[in-house]
Amino acid sequence: MNYSFQFGPVFDAWPLLLHGTWMTIQLSFLAMVFGSLVAILCAWGKTAGPAPLRWLINAYIEIIRNTPFLVQLFFFFFALPAVGVRWSPYTAALVAMVFNLGAYATEIVRAGIESIPKGQIEAGLALSLSRLEIFRFVVLKPALRAIYPALTSQFILLMLASSVVSVISADDLTSVAANLQSETFRSFEIYIVITGIYLLLTLAFSYLFRLMYQWGLNYPDRR
Repeated sequence: MNYSFQFGPVFDAWPLLLHGTWMTIQLSFLAMVFGSLVAILCAWGKTAGPAPLRWLINAYIEIIRNTPFLVQLFFFFFALPAVGVRWSPYTAALVAMVFNLGAYATEIVRAGIESIPKGQIEAGLALSLSRLEIFRFVVLKPALRAIYPALTSQFILLMLASSVVSVISADDLTSVAANLQSETFRSFEIYIVITGIYLLLTLAFSYLFRLMYQWGLNYPDRR
């Protein structure tokens, strides 16, 4: 193979790569936060809500989990403007990621909630705690501890899936790489660097999640 590696044009564009990396981190973090809130609310609705609400939540989960993320992204960016809902590529990407994560994480959170022994809930009722207090302090925190590995794995998958948003020109790391490739024609070098950046992001998020577990969920189990 007679190929001359030239990483110079790639490293010369480090401000663009840094910007793309930051946008990927920002998109992923916001989607994780808002997607988790959607998942908690939907999981609560599935376990304690009225039948019509449970039906709506189940429909939402089935639609999202049985359609490709790319199609969902196109729906929010290309289809909704037909009915007057218009937003930027960044906003469309964020909303699509939130809806996608919310559906997958709902089932994870629901499984955690249903793993809590009924005796703990009855003890909360005996202490005159409100239903919201029981859900917040007796159910949710132990459930999050039980499902934390599965939930954080879903977060990592979401961060990696964020590369798809480049197809609607959202200004993420993959989009920057595509633009650089069209300008420099150094595809091999560019995607080696991009692969390394995604790997570092995955390791960084994994380390952050371990720190969060040690800080908030690593407590003795006294049951």
